[in-house]
Amino acid sequence: MQLNADKLVCSIKKPRKEFTKKDIIKFIKDNNIPMLNFNYVGGDGKLKTLSFAINNESHLNELLEYGERVDGSSLFSYIDSANSDVYVVPRFKTAFLNPFSSLPTLNILCSYFDSNGKELDIAPEYIVKKAHEQLKKHTGISLNTLGELEYYIIFDKKENDRFPGIPQKNYHESSPFVKFGDMRDEILHTISSIGAKVKYAHSEVGNITLSGKSFEQYEIEFLPEPLEDMADHIVIAKWIMRNISAKYGVGITFAPKLAFNHAGTGLHIHIEAVKNNKNITLDNNGKLSIAAKKIIGGLLELSPSLTAFGNTNPISYMRLVPHQEAPTYICWGEKNRSALIRIPLGWALKNSMSKQVNKHDTTKSTACPEKQTFELRSPDGSANIHLLLAGIAVAARHGLMNDTSLQTTQDLYVDKNIFKSEKRNELKHLPVSCKESAQRLKKQESIYIEHNVFSQKIIDGLIKQLESFDDKDLGTTPEDIQKYIEKFINCG
Repeated sequence: MQLNADKLVCSIKKPRKEFTKKDIIKFIKDNNIPMLNFNYVGGDGKLKTLSFAINNESHLNELLEYGERVDGSSLFSYIDSANSDVYVVPRFKTAFLNPFSSLPTLNILCSYFDSNGKELDIAPEYIVKKAHEQLKKHTGISLNTLGELEYYIIFDKKENDRFPGIPQKNYHESSPFVKFGDMRDEILHTISSIGAKVKYAHSEVGNITLSGKSFEQYEIEFLPEPLEDMADHIVIAKWIMRNISAKYGVGITFAPKLAFNHAGTGLHIHIEAVKNNKNITLDNNGKLSIAAKKIIGGLLELSPSLTAFGNTNPISYMRLVPHQEAPTYICWGEKNRSALIRIPLGWALKNSMSKQVNKHDTTKSTACPEKQTFELRSPDGSANIHLLLAGIAVAARHGLMNDTSLQTTQDLYVDKNIFKSEKRNELKHLPVSCKESAQRLKKQESIYIEHNVFSQKIIDGLIKQLESFDDKDLGTTPEDIQKYIEKFINCG
């Protein structure tokens, strides 16, 4: 507990999954907390807030037990205003101290329920939960995922013109050549304090100047967690990052693309296949397991339609262009950043590298945990993360239960930079527009609807939204990008 950054876990002294209503009430009383916030994710993928002044213990108990009624039609376009009331009910394991409130405030994420007391089938947290349940039920395998959340900080160039960063050369740069390392560290610490597991943070390659404004790129990478938890934590992380940027008086954006020939903003998703609480991504010989290869095959087969959840506006497709470490072709490879799915370097080495550089250290080496993942590189910062992770679970189930997935994985392997490979002409492209993404979702919608994971109205709504952009012939010139930057600067 001493090194745990999670304030509630340290105080309540038990894992989050064991939190009870009694624990929450005791924490509020012991810490004299007068305010309670309910949070929930709307149809736009953003965090919503309903605030309560706690009147007494009976009032608090009632809120925690029964939740509250809200207007669903204002949160979801799929709900008719003539019958729009829905319930929001708190999930105790998600509670966290609000890091921004002037009064001590406890926030709790909620689930939606309909008027019959059943979980709302269009709610983001329900869809990802259902997708994961169906994957486990039919295959016995679950998924842990982590997100690489990239973003740009926006600031006035005139006020920060010393030690300028170099465009496309800012990867892991240190101050003073990056200007907001302190802000990055505060973001990292704050996200850790609310219960999310964070791996690291660093500056990324992007450094852009546009119309007197500078854009400096960073990344926060999480540690693997179950799908449902990762979805919640990425939404909360974006909320935290926006609040901290406002405190610093700068902007922050997750927009997929900001300038022609400059690095875009990805949200790469790393995946672990898990069975009986063990990472089974590798087999006993340290090679990709059959299960992992089948899941990769499922992701490759559904990758065109997954863009409907992970690449949600026209500038998403300005990012998916050659030579910018963003995928364009449907293929996979080991350590290959030009591929759609990448197998990153793992820790399969038997010798201790630490012992080689710390020869004086005589302490016994510990066994390295199995940390191998595979990485889907197409999603970006515009993604509706709950729907994206639900779609990934559907693709995993499809791959594990489909006779063609292993052959797909074998056929679509690329062992070199795709733009230098003779195999390039044999491969299919990812969609190049929202319009095409909608068409691909139409073709594959039956797979997502199977087992009632996605409702038909969610799929139809996504298709309608993507088609409304009418961006089939948008192009990727500087003028095209500039036209859409301001419109989507706060996407995601």
